[in-house]
Amino acid sequence: MLKLTYTDDGFWLEQLSMTVETWLQSRLLVSLHAGTALTMEPTTASFLLPEDLPELATFEALLWPELGCGVAVAACDAGYVEICLNGTWVGADPEAETGVFVTRLGDRTETFLYRLWRQAEAIAELHGD
Repeated sequence: MLKLTYTDDGFWLEQLSMTVETWLQSRLLVSLHAGTALTMEPTTASFLLPEDLPELATFEALLWPELGCGVAVAACDAGYVEICLNGTWVGADPEAETGVFVTRLGDRTETFLYRLWRQAEAIAELHGD
């Protein structure tokens, strides 16, 4: 599963070995024990990747035979592509800009997408972004 944590400063992507259902159940139990509000809803989330990542074309070719796999890649701002995912939003409020988004894709797709994100993060660190 992929877990995207959206904060006021950006977002963080993690690849976890547990199922979405197990993660959601544990998150719900934490919320119940803490007495905090929690919203879970199916939706989409997206993030940007630089369009010049060396393996991006390979990733898009991997997705082509798996149309409908829950991932879409679309041209976006100059120099970037938008990665759109289907999954579940978890947060205090469905309209909040901070929270967690979880999704389950094929193992190969998740691993590839996580690797691309890490490459983009490394490039951003080199450029001081």
